Amino acid sequence: MNIHTAIVDDNNFLIKSVKDKLSLFEDMQISFTANDGVQCMEKLQTDKYTDLILMDIEMPNQNGIETTALVKQKHPQIKIIMLTVFDDDENIFNAIKAGADGYLLKETPPKELYDAIVQTLEGGAAMTPSIAMKTLKLLRNPLEIQPEKQEAIILTTRETEVLEQLSKGLPYTAIAENLFISPSTVRRHIENIYKKLQVHSKIEAIEFAKKKRII
Repeated sequence: MNIHTAIVDDNNFLIKSVKDKLSLFEDMQISFTANDGVQCMEKLQTDKYTDLILMDIEMPNQNGIETTALVKQKHPQIKIIMLTVFDDDENIFNAIKAGADGYLLKETPPKELYDAIVQTLEGGAAMTPSIAMKTLKLLRNPLEIQPEKQEAIILTTRETEVLEQLSKGLPYTAIAENLFISPSTVRRHIENIYKKLQVHSKIEAIEFAKKKRII
C-alpha cells in the first residue's frame, strides 16, 4: 500500500531534496507540495489521500506551527512531522503543543526519514535524538504523580481516531468522510466509546479522554 506524503516548505530546492530522498522507496508517493501554510490548507480542501505531512516551520504567509494547529483541527487523521533546521526549545515546545506527531532535522538521511514516516503512521513519535533529549527536558516534572488504581481503558485504534475527530467538533458526516467509513459506523464506534468510558455524552467522553491522556 502506498504512503501518501505531502511536503510543505518555502524552499523549492529543499522540497526537491526531500522528494529525492523519498523516491528511493517504492511505497512512497508525494500527494502534493506547498510553499507555505496557506497553500497547504488550500490543497487539503481537495486532497483526499494524504497520510502525512512533512512540515517546515519558518514560512511566509502562515508558518508551520500555525498550519499544524489548523491541519489537526480540520483533518486530525493526518500525521505531521516537523522537518526543520530549528532545534530551539521554543519551536519544539510550540510544535508539540500545536499537535505535531514528530520532529526531525532536515539533515536526516533517507532511510531514517522513511523509517520515521512509517513509525509515525504506526502511532509512534519520531524525533531526531537531540530533539528527543530536549523534549524530555521540557516535559520533565519533578513531582511524581501516583497512577490511580483502576482498570485500564482500552480503545481500538479506530475508536481513538473517531474520538480525536469528535474532540475537534466535527459532525458525524465529516468524521465519516475523513476516515472513509459510513456515518452509521461512526455512530456505532461512538456508542462503544461511551460504554468503555462509562459516559453519556460527547462532552463527557472528550473531557474524560483528555484527562486520561487517551487523546
